[in-house]
Order: sequence, then structure tokens, then C-alpha cells
Amino acid sequence: MALELTIGRVAKLAGVNVETIRYYQRRRLIAEPDKPHMGYRRYPADIVKRIRFIKRAQALGFTLEEIAELLRLEEARACAETRALAAHKMRLIDQKLTGLAAMRKALAGLVQQCERKQPAKGCPIILALEQD
Repeated sequence: MALELTIGRVAKLAGVNVETIRYYQRRRLIAEPDKPHMGYRRYPADIVKRIRFIKRAQALGFTLEEIAELLRLEEARACAETRALAAHKMRLIDQKLTGLAAMRKALAGLVQQCERKQPAKGCPIILALEQD
């Protein structure tokens, strides 16, 4: 890898598009290098690692605001705070899973009602959704 890269090369190496890089710059997750007179901006090679970090964190459910905090914590070497943020994220995921399980159970019950009988009044799922 060269010492400095164009935005297109960074995008390719990081597996994102150029607009993603520009968006991360606007969100201040990555720095925008100075543009030389009559030239192209050059990015340091380690920017690829940072973009991959951001994408992996997003895949784990972290928001961009949370990722900014993770990056700040990384610079401060604040492992305990990082762990607390990750533990909080796990609790939120557990809450979402509980909610999804309840939704699945409710839908399964409605599907079973449809399979048991074919009422003349209409579909049990539609009727359940129409109730006040």
C-alpha cells in the first residue's frame, strides 16, 4: 500500500464508495486532508483501517454517534468506558430481541387462526389489525 492514497483508492481498499468517505468526513469520523493547489487530496494509508473499523462497528449495531464516541475512547485508551458502551448496546439489543419475539408470537397466533378456519367474516389477521 502506498503512503498516500486517492479517495477512489481508499474507497476500493475499504470496500465502500466515495460518497461514504465524504459522508464520514462531514460527520467528522475521518479527517479530510488538505487539497493541494491544482491537485488531488491524498489520504494516509491508515484511513482504510479506520473506515473498516467504522463499518464493523455499524454491523454490530452502533450508530455513527456511538462510533464517534468509540473512536474518542480509543484515542483516550479508555477501555472501561468502551466496555460500558458495548454492554449498554448489548442490553438494547436484548430489549429489541424480546420485542421481536413478542411480535413473532403474536403473528404466529394470527397465522394459526387462519390455518384453523376460514371464516365467512374475513381473514383473522386483517380483522385483528382492524380492531380498536
